[in-house]
Amino acid sequence: MKYLKFLFLLTFIMSCKDDNISQQNTTSENSYILKSKSIDILQNIEGQNYLRNVIIQAPINIEEGKIYPIVFAFHGRGGNNVSWINKLNLFTITGEFIGIYPQGFLESWNLGTEPSTADDIEFVDLIVEELQNYNNLDFERMYAIGTSNGAGMVNKLALETNHFKAIAPVVSQLIESLQFTETTQPVSVFQINGAADTTVPIEGGLRMGHNFLDAYESASLWASEFNCTNSPIIIYLGDDTLYIFESCDNDKEIQYLRIENGEHNLHWGPGSQQLFHLIWSFLQRF
Repeated sequence: MKYLKFLFLLTFIMSCKDDNISQQNTTSENSYILKSKSIDILQNIEGQNYLRNVIIQAPINIEEGKIYPIVFAFHGRGGNNVSWINKLNLFTITGEFIGIYPQGFLESWNLGTEPSTADDIEFVDLIVEELQNYNNLDFERMYAIGTSNGAGMVNKLALETNHFKAIAPVVSQLIESLQFTETTQPVSVFQINGAADTTVPIEGGLRMGHNFLDAYESASLWASEFNCTNSPIIIYLGDDTLYIFESCDNDKEIQYLRIENGEHNLHWGPGSQQLFHLIWSFLQRF
């Protein structure tokens, strides 16, 4: 994909399924994550208790004394957390970060019109609390990736929590019902949209019960709220366009990549692994 070759150069200038997954619960306090595993988090949803699954994907060999960045990844509506294993294992097995993959209730994330009625902010809070039991995790370098409905979830988390230093919402921009609040803290955002997306159109509009902002308007809103430069740097990458809003509060940055021929599944198609390399290159700067 032509835009990826350009972006690899730009990123340089600017700066398997895991067979070890097991149904183990986390161990005692002050323990280490030693291998990939699956844990269950107890949450009450509308008066009934549910065990919600979370996959933890760790390096094959844990480096003694090292604390690892944390990357949460949120699947799309109708998806599952297992799908992230092969997508991100290139990073986890080499020790770039430890992956945390929650499972959406009823295979969705509750943004208001989805099948799920779970409090997913509470769910993530519970996961973060559980992860405190491990002493080889770097909570100062915690990031989130989301695709489609999962992208909406990472936007919501950035607006309503202070967990993440940077997020990457893929194929979903901000929706009208998600609002900035007095407690929203600056976060770096790498928003990626496909201009040929018919599920979440780049120009926004009503879809699946949500009113999506125009994708550029979404990126501009992040930039405005975090006092970034008014006019972005614009870089043309073949047919595609990268907008960079710099000098945001707390040294944050907003980037918006418009992929001209990208559809809603651009994050699973050819070149998607390179796309995740670009996302990680952005996230780890913050």
